[in-house]
Amino acid sequence: MELRVERDSDVDSWKEVILIYNSALKQIATKLEILNDEFQHVHRYNPIEHIKSRIKTAESIVKKLKRHGYESTIENMVKYVNDIAGIRVICSFTSDIYEIADMISNQRDIRVISVKDYIVKPKDSGYKSYHMLVTVPVYLSDRIVDTKVEIQIRTVAMDFWASLEHKIHYKFEGNAPDHIRDELVECARMVSDLDDRMLSLNEQVQRFQKVYQDS
Repeated sequence: MELRVERDSDVDSWKEVILIYNSALKQIATKLEILNDEFQHVHRYNPIEHIKSRIKTAESIVKKLKRHGYESTIENMVKYVNDIAGIRVICSFTSDIYEIADMISNQRDIRVISVKDYIVKPKDSGYKSYHMLVTVPVYLSDRIVDTKVEIQIRTVAMDFWASLEHKIHYKFEGNAPDHIRDELVECARMVSDLDDRMLSLNEQVQRFQKVYQDS
């Protein structure tokens, strides 16, 4: 499976498009690292555990375009595929997720296009995460390109569950046996309970520290 190229210039365009998406990922990652450093300086606490980024493969882009009935062209790729550039932000607690989302939204040069809150409303599979589709300006030598980036924010526990669910999905090509899907849903409930308990424990620790400091 390949994106259709008809002229040598199309090959250059493909390389340029990937360059732009990679540049957008670097910008978002740098912004997040700076915000995390500032949070540590002000609050003595890092909301971000780590950051992962990726560019969608040509094969995945083609499959997505075909699934939605579009020709496999670079123009359609840029126009219709919103998650070519993806960045995943992993944090410790569910409260961190919304803190990070607010910090991203408050960046003047980032425009939030859409938000999907799968924490408040999880998918039927049990999947939980907070998704933001944003654009960030990429400054080239001759122009500025507003580039789409999908940001996923989730806890360590949510990420562990999602990683396993992803592997199972591809292992069974989206048709996992019922008992495995049921087990995944049950594991998602356990992950959600763990996140709630860890958040509660962290809040207790913070209250204890405040009382200790005030005494």
